[in-house]
Amino acid sequence: MSEPVPPLLVVHCRMLHFGWVPADPEAVAAMVPPGLRLPANRQVFLQQYVVDDAAQTSGLDSYSATGLGPDLDLADSGRARWYAQHLSSSPLTRAQAAVRGVPAGTGRTTIEITGQALVAVTEADGVGLIRTTARIGRNVTRVYRGHVRYLSRLGSQLTGATCPYVFEPVTPFEIESVEFLAPDHPVFALRPANPLELLWGFYSPRSSFALPGSEGWVRY
Repeated sequence: MSEPVPPLLVVHCRMLHFGWVPADPEAVAAMVPPGLRLPANRQVFLQQYVVDDAAQTSGLDSYSATGLGPDLDLADSGRARWYAQHLSSSPLTRAQAAVRGVPAGTGRTTIEITGQALVAVTEADGVGLIRTTARIGRNVTRVYRGHVRYLSRLGSQLTGATCPYVFEPVTPFEIESVEFLAPDHPVFALRPANPLELLWGFYSPRSSFALPGSEGWVRY
């Protein structure tokens, strides 16, 4: 498997990460190759994150990114994710995603916090795509750590990457709204149902993970 950049480490970035039930479950299911199973509710995940300093990475400049797509149920490894869109300000992370078959485009993500109010915005070519508003606290009382598997398609083959992570979520935490702003952009098919039905989520000012993690072809 060719790699334009080696595996990378990101530490202590600011990340908003959550999941929901989509407005159009059939559109979400159509993004996934036949043979892969999805949860009955066709749930979707979203990551919006900002890396403020190159010193937080093993070989990148400061950058921001948004990734989203459907969750999967795999017989051999349980829950996994299908990477439907990757929008990043970093040419290196876009190239790394694209060589694995992930739809990757130029994008910019900002996370602004005023008091307890958080606003995260993802845009591409100066057009707003996703705006998330949340209420957050400052207390960190636990750590999430483990691995998550991401799948994508490279030609006629499926490839998977198992990524380690350590997240330090704050409490309290509450998503107030999730707005998909551009009906003509591919991410719009992943928009949440109205009323919003959130399934899980957190904001972590200290999120660490590897890109892309261990890799291999997927049998299904």
